Amino acid sequence: MTTLTVRTSRDERPARLRHELRAVHALVHRDLLRLAGQRTHTALTLVHPVLYLLVLGGGLASLIPHASLGVGYRTFLFPGMLMMTVQMPAVTVGIRMITDRESGYLRELLMAPVSRSTLLLGICVGGTMVATAQGALLLSLAGVVGLPYDPPLLLLLLAGMMLASFTITAVALALAVGLRRAETYHVLLGLVMMPLLFLSGAFFPLGAMPGWAHALAQLNPLAYGVDLLRRCITLRIPDHTAAVGIEWAGWQPPLALEAALLLGSGALALLWAAHRFGRPE
Repeated sequence: MTTLTVRTSRDERPARLRHELRAVHALVHRDLLRLAGQRTHTALTLVHPVLYLLVLGGGLASLIPHASLGVGYRTFLFPGMLMMTVQMPAVTVGIRMITDRESGYLRELLMAPVSRSTLLLGICVGGTMVATAQGALLLSLAGVVGLPYDPPLLLLLLAGMMLASFTITAVALALAVGLRRAETYHVLLGLVMMPLLFLSGAFFPLGAMPGWAHALAQLNPLAYGVDLLRRCITLRIPDHTAAVGIEWAGWQPPLALEAALLLGSGALALLWAAHRFGRPE
């Protein structure tokens, strides 16, 4: 009897795992269907980064010396605009969670026979895929800023955007999971996300910041994301020696370490959100 019980328990584990993975797949599929059905909204979210890249980048390119950046300003700005592109849909995941709670959809979702952590993971993965897909659209402008359409380079940038999208989505969920009003979330976004973007080195080199701002940038996950994308470009195109980004006491951390720190930041934020999400509604 005991042997039969143990064997049955072992057989149930793979079935339970498949059940949880199907729930994640369903949530990701829902988000991708929403993305495919909102083409106008997707196009509008690309307006700001494209304008920054073409207008701001074009206007400042003649004012900022090439030698001070190592590349032209548009090329320098491009990774920052990729980060801005993935940031907007990623933070929208938090807004959608709050509106789903207000409409009662979240309560119905919690009635599904899967764990709450699985549901939160599905929401996070769906938001990550949507943000990465929108960032991939901006990659089509790589030639405009002087970058080649090199498949390994594009794959590296796509992987970097996916990693950054996961971290931003996890942070957005950590902010939104305990909130009941979308207005409060918007205030938090203004207090948290915008300063993180401006302190990421997206618009100007981190070395040009005041000492206190440079110190804050070293704690900023977005700064690691922007630096990761710039170093991916340098990895494939050695003559594009962009200005140095993240430094710890004059030492530049390896690319793999930056990626690990970015992933770790997202994982910690997601674990915190799962802890809060596990509380009864």
